[in-house]
Amino acid sequence: MNQPPIKLLIVEDNEKLRKAFMSGLKESGQFMIVYDCANGEEAIDFSLREEFDVLLTDVRLAGTLNGIETVVTIRKEFPRKPVVIYSIQDSDEYFRSFRKAGILSHYAYVRKSNYLLPHMIVPLIELAYEGKSFIDPEIESRIVEVKDLDENSPMAILEPNEMIVAKMLASGMSNEQIAIRLGFKDKRTISRINGQIYAAWDLNESSSDEKVARTRAALIVRENRFLQWEEDGKAYYRNGSGEWIHWENES
Repeated sequence: MNQPPIKLLIVEDNEKLRKAFMSGLKESGQFMIVYDCANGEEAIDFSLREEFDVLLTDVRLAGTLNGIETVVTIRKEFPRKPVVIYSIQDSDEYFRSFRKAGILSHYAYVRKSNYLLPHMIVPLIELAYEGKSFIDPEIESRIVEVKDLDENSPMAILEPNEMIVAKMLASGMSNEQIAIRLGFKDKRTISRINGQIYAAWDLNESSSDEKVARTRAALIVRENRFLQWEEDGKAYYRNGSGEWIHWENES
């Protein structure tokens, strides 16, 4: 007995590639393309109105949401909705999004360059549809790399509002400018947040004044690594082996 075709929702901002995918998948006789679009917002809207079996999406899309964020939003309404994610991008941002999404099953995540032809996508769609999972080893390696980077990042120990202020501080904005940008009426709120950042990064345990602590905090944000200053003013960072190495700003 013949199985009914798998209904696909395709999200790809490259119109030429999207049409090629659709044409190749239709020729296989195993799929029905129920909708195609270039951005995640449109895909989400469709998913709330119509039924489909598997989402096939690029990571980089035309709209505000990337492909992984689109998957997360759809899965809030339809848990474990099967998805095949592909990307040519080698961006920490996307690997970080995938790791934080907590996607565990009913998915495949591969490099577009390795699975570009429609017939290569077919077994991945079937795998996700069956509730299994597959991740390209190359992508998995990068996700682990980003995870290790995040866990050793000074930003990882800050609260969300502290992260925002730290980044603005590092960009050279004053407390007053940060307060205005974030909608605070009293710039002293930013001073208190700065104090929390300095405490988290051990910048308030020395005799340094606020200006020095602020400069050092900006350097930590820019370098995205823990720096520690000695009495002579020299800075050190901890390497992968746990050793403190003299840091010099080569830029």
